[in-house]
Amino acid sequence: MDLVNEILQELKKEGLTLIRNRTPMVSATTSMLLALSLLSGAVLGYLFFYAPYWGVRRLPGPIPFPLLGNLPLLAKYGPDLFSVLANQYGPIFRFHMGRQPLVIVADAELCKEVGIKKFKDIPNRSIPSPISASPLHQKGLFFTRDQIWSTMRNTIVSVYQPSHLAKLVPTMQAFIESATPNIPSNEEEDIIFSDFSLKLATDVIGQAAFGVDFGLSSKPQSGGDSMNDSRHQGKNNSEAHDFMKKHIYSTTMLKMDLSGSFSIILGLLVPILQEPFRQILKRIPGTMDWKVDRTNRDLSNRLDKIVVKKMKEKDQGSKDFLSLILRARESEAVMKSVFTPDYISAVTYEHLLAGSATTSFTLSSTVYLVAGHPEVEKKLLEEIDGFGPHDQMPTADDLQFKFPYLDQVVKEAMRFYTVSPLVARETSKQVEIGGYTLPKGTWVWLALGVLAKDPKNFPEPDKFKPERFDPNCEEEKQRHPYANIPFGIGPRACIGQKFSIQEIKLSLIHLYRRYVFRHSPNMEKPLELEFSIVLNFKHGVKLRAIKRA
Repeated sequence: MDLVNEILQELKKEGLTLIRNRTPMVSATTSMLLALSLLSGAVLGYLFFYAPYWGVRRLPGPIPFPLLGNLPLLAKYGPDLFSVLANQYGPIFRFHMGRQPLVIVADAELCKEVGIKKFKDIPNRSIPSPISASPLHQKGLFFTRDQIWSTMRNTIVSVYQPSHLAKLVPTMQAFIESATPNIPSNEEEDIIFSDFSLKLATDVIGQAAFGVDFGLSSKPQSGGDSMNDSRHQGKNNSEAHDFMKKHIYSTTMLKMDLSGSFSIILGLLVPILQEPFRQILKRIPGTMDWKVDRTNRDLSNRLDKIVVKKMKEKDQGSKDFLSLILRARESEAVMKSVFTPDYISAVTYEHLLAGSATTSFTLSSTVYLVAGHPEVEKKLLEEIDGFGPHDQMPTADDLQFKFPYLDQVVKEAMRFYTVSPLVARETSKQVEIGGYTLPKGTWVWLALGVLAKDPKNFPEPDKFKPERFDPNCEEEKQRHPYANIPFGIGPRACIGQKFSIQEIKLSLIHLYRRYVFRHSPNMEKPLELEFSIVLNFKHGVKLRAIKRA
């Protein structure tokens, strides 16, 4: 009876009103049953709430805080957190993103096991809270699952054949040539290079993915034939910039910490409440959920109009991604069931996101790093100048084979600032990884950012040394083949990686033919990053451009 009274007293302290307190005549047996029922309910609730934990509890990892998990550590250390934890707990460990435990894999061989050897057991991406809050991002190739993903991937891969990529080089060159003269070349004037690179990358992927010229990176044409032409041009520019703002907002609001919308935070802490609250909050003007929902709906509407227009046109000569997908869709009945208009819009937007945000980040980080290393800049300029006259445009083969040092510079920049430091997977059945048995439904995330800074594979990892990727370098020869995998690994790796590398190299060649860059004294050092679905520069990359003689 003493135990029952103690339990009742504790429950009373928590503010619960019990029958025993109101009705003294209730028997001791009834009181005990009531207490045990409440206690059992609390225990069962606790077990249910933390159900994902029990399957992975044997893995090492930091002690999670109630509800918050290990998110406070992410706020403290930022993207470097997982390197800190890998040093402390080893190549495979637990990290709690709110309620949800993640199994973090921070070893090249184990990443190969997850991404390739046991792909059939771990075929899908887990869907984190930010994506659950954004239906626009769920229907693209990135987060679709099982047979739908397989059908979509097989179709899309066919679009990225080398012959098709080679045909896109003139399109890329046209946009880059148009954009590069517009950079202010003044040793006293800052440029937000990350803004410039995002506009350029969006223009290129807009043409390649939609067959649409956003006109973001080139100067508006002056001296139109009439006032109507001028107004039309202004309207197009305004619409393009509005689309750009919404595109950036939609992407940067996909936070992986406690700075996102209220529904995203709830998804991290109490997933079952995320969708009901999102449905409520998106109807309340002024809330972040309302802004995100309105932005995503506007983006979806614009994309749907582009898709409908393309479907009506049926232009057999168009080489953009959307036209190719629509032609493939018409060729087989199964394609029509998979590539419904909403999925086509999602896949096309996914290409815009992947082809702009990630490409822009890598282009900006490359120029930033080269600007701080004069010896790298000197060697890079010699290679670019040695290719030929500045009006000689490189072909796809030239980009692949005739710029070996440029290739090393880009690889090292992608290692130094890994744009996707974590890659999500989810087990579809019970599977053993690294000596631990993981149940079905376990979230397994590959820590690509940790691999890229592992001194075992990259001595002096905090130094920018492009030569470490020289094929004749001993470091390169001895390195694990999956130590640097910025585009992911296995069948789920980024299918647009060759497109992205081609665009980045071409952009750098054009830029360094005209300019060299220096760090602005107004830029923080080191660069501050923020962690969403991909890394972003918190305050942009501020540089100063100097025109070459």
